[in-house]
Amino acid sequence: MSLVRRLTLLAVIAMVPVACSRAPKGIQAGLWKLTTTVETGGVTGPPRETFKCLTAEQVKDLPAMFSPQATTVNSICAPLERTFDGKKLNFHLICKGQLDMELTGAFDFDSARHYTGTVEAKAAMAGQTMPGSVQKVDAQWVSECK
Repeated sequence: MSLVRRLTLLAVIAMVPVACSRAPKGIQAGLWKLTTTVETGGVTGPPRETFKCLTAEQVKDLPAMFSPQATTVNSICAPLERTFDGKKLNFHLICKGQLDMELTGAFDFDSARHYTGTVEAKAAMAGQTMPGSVQKVDAQWVSECK
């Protein structure tokens, strides 16, 4: 192999990490098909399909878009704990008061056109534990919004 070819090959190999690190992060704006299953009290309901249009503005800030908003009545919520590494979002929220509630979520944005997520909810009111629930979503990009 000639010296020029070797140097060219080395340059291409050296550029691969740079190209990968510049790959777009997040998800694409557009129409998304969400397939959701909910398990409550150990019983899983049938999958439900819904469609949602996400705008470019909404997908700019995935942690804000996919994290819960602490809007409770007669309960006080601790600050939201959240981590996001550009691909995986995890959150944990605890509220205490008339309704004690704990939400734990994990989302994996595995490509610009697909993500999965799980949100677990636990709650108690007046000392009575309510059946917990686990919601799982598998989302696939369909098209541009119309």
